[in-house]
Amino acid sequence: MAAFIDRVTVHVAAGRGANGVSSVHREKFKPLGGPDGGDGGDGGDVVLEVDGSVHTLLDFHHHPHQRAGNGKQAAGNYRNGGRGEELVLRVPSGTVVSVDGEQIADLVGIGARLVLARGGKGGLGNAALANARRKAPGFALLGEPGESVDAVLELKSIADVGLVGYPSAGKSSLVAAMSAARPKIADYPFTTLVPQLGVIRSGDTTYTMADVPGLIPGASVGKGLGLEFLRHVERCAVLVHVIDMATMEPGRDPESDIEALEHELREYGGDELDLVGRLRIAVLNKIDVPDGRELVDLVRATLEARGLQVFAISAATGEGLPELGFALARAVEEHRATLPAVPAAPITIVPKAVDDGGFRVEADPRTDGWVVLGVRPERWVRQTEFTNDEAVGFLADRLNRLGVEEALAKAGAVPGDAITIGDVTFDWEPTLPAGTLTIEETAGLGGRGTDTRLESDSRMRANERLAAKKARRVPYELTPLDDDVPDDLPVDDR
Repeated sequence: MAAFIDRVTVHVAAGRGANGVSSVHREKFKPLGGPDGGDGGDGGDVVLEVDGSVHTLLDFHHHPHQRAGNGKQAAGNYRNGGRGEELVLRVPSGTVVSVDGEQIADLVGIGARLVLARGGKGGLGNAALANARRKAPGFALLGEPGESVDAVLELKSIADVGLVGYPSAGKSSLVAAMSAARPKIADYPFTTLVPQLGVIRSGDTTYTMADVPGLIPGASVGKGLGLEFLRHVERCAVLVHVIDMATMEPGRDPESDIEALEHELREYGGDELDLVGRLRIAVLNKIDVPDGRELVDLVRATLEARGLQVFAISAATGEGLPELGFALARAVEEHRATLPAVPAAPITIVPKAVDDGGFRVEADPRTDGWVVLGVRPERWVRQTEFTNDEAVGFLADRLNRLGVEEALAKAGAVPGDAITIGDVTFDWEPTLPAGTLTIEETAGLGGRGTDTRLESDSRMRANERLAAKKARRVPYELTPLDDDVPDDLPVDDR
């Protein structure tokens, strides 16, 4: 028999983004046709999707590690890599997803989806990095790793009617008598070890009924099986207390059973869930036993005084089941009338994006230096191939434009300090442009543009070309002819 698993921990990893490609277009008579490296493909996401044919989390119990496909590699001639294959994990309706102890999603309804782990972005090729100033980049960006998440999946059964009560009260027999479900039935306690679900049609109303096992005194604090399955009553619109009218246990009677049950529901749900308020119907089962039928009239008035509808039935013979079925249908319809309209299209839940616009600089006691924390600088470091000097220079320009160097200077960093960004630690060599900070803040930094002796070769060559051009210029002035110029002077000499 297949096991019922309603709580598992899964370890998922999204696909890694592929690296971009550094390539130069080459063809006959065009040896340097410009950069044409394509972008690497994004890694595949890991997605949870509600499937109506799945009723347990058993698959994840046996296979807790799941991984999506990596992005496809790019190539030259502007050929981008394809996206990695998405991994879709099928879960039952009513699955609650928690990460680090915080609930992030409650998947209810066929087709509901949750992007649990997002694939890494593919790296840009050198064609995408080219611009007016950088016409032929000799580098490309690396792909980013996909997200890795350890998530707890917890199943809370979706049922309109929940049957609660002591073991062997006849809950499983009632589900079997009113639906096509065939749970295991025996006359000893804890026969039912997992919730049993049945579909019932009464008149024009179709609803589901769940047998929740193991609800005994102390269940709300972990005694018996109750704590494992009390979560399955949270979603029930109506709770029905099934009372064994033929019990032979000493100290048991219908009223004490009701009081013990209400106590456990109140302890588990508190005021927020108000499970006791959903306990609206009491079913007196096993009236086919002579002693049980005699007790019905004695307890009916007491239970009705508690605000409960009372139905005397026999799950074995079917007596009283039609009346109970129609009463449950009315209660379910009343609950459904209070629910908001269900959207026509399935909902896809995507975790909220982290604000990647900012960063902060903190002292790093491990290196006696500084650490830069922020989504963008850490992502840029992951994208950089540090064996390529041009790629490192591109990273420095990006960090400078973001304001990282200015923030380091204001925090008190000096040249040679160890700076850590992500998994990379390097010695700081400032390249701040002149005029960014005050004289006091820039004292000792010697940044870019602050020393007139450090003039780029390109600027020097430009100045030399300008001076040579000026030297070649010959001033030309129109001078009137003097009166004493001989008339016979050749025209070419005038």
